[in-house]
Amino acid sequence: MHNYKSLIVWQNAMELVKEVYLTTKTFPKEEIYGLVQQIRRSAISIPSNITEGCGRKSDKDFDNFLSIAHASSFELETQLMIAESLSLIKNEESQLLLSKTSLVQKKLFKLKESLKLKNN
Repeated sequence: MHNYKSLIVWQNAMELVKEVYLTTKTFPKEEIYGLVQQIRRSAISIPSNITEGCGRKSDKDFDNFLSIAHASSFELETQLMIAESLSLIKNEESQLLLSKTSLVQKKLFKLKESLKLKNN
């Protein structure tokens, strides 16, 4: 088992969730059950899967949940691009969130690589 709270990637993912919630608060009401819900679910999925993976008994299970978190980060990235293309968020806001998403993606990749090295 791993201590998820000590993982920088989990901390960054939690901050990303907060930023996503603050940004999507300004979306039109008709998007509440559409894009807002999808964006928030994708963002929440990232730290949630990191946490769930940390609670598993094996590094193989942990790696699997990190893969799910990684996939959710790419889903979030796409949804943010859609929101920007629909002018629901400004380019500056989008770029900030995309930058934070990219940072989480890189850290997830590095964590997955370190698990591989540890188990070889």
